[in-house]
Amino acid sequence: MTYLFWVFLAAALVLVPVTAELSVRLWLRRRGRYYIFPPGLRLRLHPDPEVFPELELVVRFEVNNDGERGDEVPHVRAGETLYRVLVVGGSQPEGYLLDQHTCWPGALHSLLHMPDHRQRLGASKVHVGSIARSGVGSEALDLILERVLPRYPRLQAIIILVGASDVLQWLEQGTPPAPPASPRVRDIFMCHPEGPFRWRPNELAVIELLRRLRRRWLRPIEVHNPAGRWIGNARAMRARATEIRTTTSDPSPMLDHFETHFRRLIRRAERHADRVLVVEQPWFEKSYSPEEAAHMWHGGLGQAWRAEITTYYSFDVVSGLMALVNTRAGRVANAFGVEHLDLMPWLDRSLEMYYDGFHATPAGAKVVAAAVAATILQQPLPPGPHGRTRSPSAVAAEQPDEAAVLS
Repeated sequence: MTYLFWVFLAAALVLVPVTAELSVRLWLRRRGRYYIFPPGLRLRLHPDPEVFPELELVVRFEVNNDGERGDEVPHVRAGETLYRVLVVGGSQPEGYLLDQHTCWPGALHSLLHMPDHRQRLGASKVHVGSIARSGVGSEALDLILERVLPRYPRLQAIIILVGASDVLQWLEQGTPPAPPASPRVRDIFMCHPEGPFRWRPNELAVIELLRRLRRRWLRPIEVHNPAGRWIGNARAMRARATEIRTTTSDPSPMLDHFETHFRRLIRRAERHADRVLVVEQPWFEKSYSPEEAAHMWHGGLGQAWRAEITTYYSFDVVSGLMALVNTRAGRVANAFGVEHLDLMPWLDRSLEMYYDGFHATPAGAKVVAAAVAATILQQPLPPGPHGRTRSPSAVAAEQPDEAAVLS
């Protein structure tokens, strides 16, 4: 009898945790959701002051229970209405090194929440959440919207800003003639149900579930100090490059790939929102002074955050490709009858607006938020750096032709 007791006890000690693990894996796969950021994530970033003297000393990066960078979605009582906006795209709208309410989606939330603006929108409350993430290109964003939007209620607006990653990843890979390999779920979503789960302590589904519950309930703060130091190293790499390429292979495969997925993601957005606004990717386009050139690090053949790079593409090459991508984006938006906004006339080409080739300073993010808010509110756009006030359609009519850029 005693022998059988110990046999059953030993079997239970093995089967109970195994059964629990398998049950959690099954539950996650059937009921789990896809999140760009883990709900409840809280970061405190301290940007390296030697690399980023223009940025804030402390940056809050906080994710709500819907997996968005932003405040919690407000509760709406009977008789109230909510105007809910979702911002999607890459690193520029993510604003990783800008504070929660300094990055332009956060600043946009503050602007739209003003009483007179809420009245203009016919809303009691306003919420702007962002699921933009660094490195996301058009195909990745297409997948994000496919997996994320079905769990959302009907949205009042989706704002899309994507394009730079398509260009930069194509350059990183040496301008190949074929489209890149499709992005993996694990590289896009920081929280998802697909695992892979393994029989190792840190890779168990049970442990992953406990991590998620801890973030949601306890909301611990992760401190990153110094943040972004690798960008200083990347700038130095570009400055000592041994080869600067001034031409590329035909960019048509990259542009066609961008357009294919851009069309798909706009269709997805239109099915889930009353309004879709395409914000074309702004970039620091000019002939750089030595001081400005020292801030640049993009356009390398390879990934600057992983390895030493000695070959780069010229600033003119990067700028020309960005113009082509924005032209495609504008044409697709026009074909779908979707609003689109070109930010280039409103962001002065200076280190006051940009801290590198694509990312906004706090001052630049403020300008972007004002331009996007004016478009949503259907008000005149704020004056550009030279006092210009122009409509998005007027700007779109001046977009370059691909053949002209390539020549």
